[in-house]
Amino acid sequence: MEITNEAKTYTKGGKPASYIPELALQSVEQFAACIVDQNGNYFEVGNIEAQFTLQSISKVINFIVACEYHGLQFVLDKVDVEPTAPGKPFNPMINAGAITIALMLPGESVKDRVDYVVDFLNRITDSPHQINEAVYRFEIETTHRNRAIAYYLKANDYLLCDVEEAVETYIRLCSLEVSTKDFAKIGLMLAGNGVHPLTNEKLITPKTAKITKALMTTCGLYNASGKYAASIGIPMKSGVSGSVLCTVSNGKVEHLKGKLGIGVYSPGIDDIGNSVAGMKFIEKLSQAYDLSIF
Repeated sequence: MEITNEAKTYTKGGKPASYIPELALQSVEQFAACIVDQNGNYFEVGNIEAQFTLQSISKVINFIVACEYHGLQFVLDKVDVEPTAPGKPFNPMINAGAITIALMLPGESVKDRVDYVVDFLNRITDSPHQINEAVYRFEIETTHRNRAIAYYLKANDYLLCDVEEAVETYIRLCSLEVSTKDFAKIGLMLAGNGVHPLTNEKLITPKTAKITKALMTTCGLYNASGKYAASIGIPMKSGVSGSVLCTVSNGKVEHLKGKLGIGVYSPGIDDIGNSVAGMKFIEKLSQAYDLSIF
């Protein structure tokens, strides 16, 4: 696919996230992409099994789990679904919203909550996941801004319990390792509105899937969400590890057709936090195969 070769020329256009040592060590020349369709057909580029940490894409998984456990209205009483909003946290895709969501996850302890999310992730991807301890240790020791946010949330009655538990849960889940193939499967499940096309298992409700995709479209790419909604037009969520999760409800890309899940990884990110080569690949893909929902 010519789009892949073009995207690879952008790998050196960004730099790995320098504030996390393990991420800073990653070579910017890495590029992997995986697309899977509802029939189990794959398009693969690079090492789609290579592991990287979820980072902000954990917000998507955590939001889904919280909604499925408590119900959507319970979650929305504490976290809004707007790009900006007064009062409570804007949406689950920003840190304030994600920290609030962390304490809504099922379980009485940090371990319980993390284990619950890991089990859910394992079911979607049919592969095991573990925490990158080096990334976790560094992030938990330096996450002063997130602690400040958590104390503000606690003072305004948005956190359900302890500040440190909320922050630890959030950082541990950001430190979970995944692959581009995992992302493709997650995206495919969302494309199926909660029913995984490869297994026919109903993993989440259509209501949760639909609002998750809406949030990804409007709030999933940091301060570039509006720009990419206009130029790409598919639900996406990025992370500072250089990864992007995408979902397409109906499309055709080469020999792939129908519901599509897409995962991309290239660690060179821009000043906003999005993978330079990854976003270029998805942009070219959407334009070439008319994948935009608009």
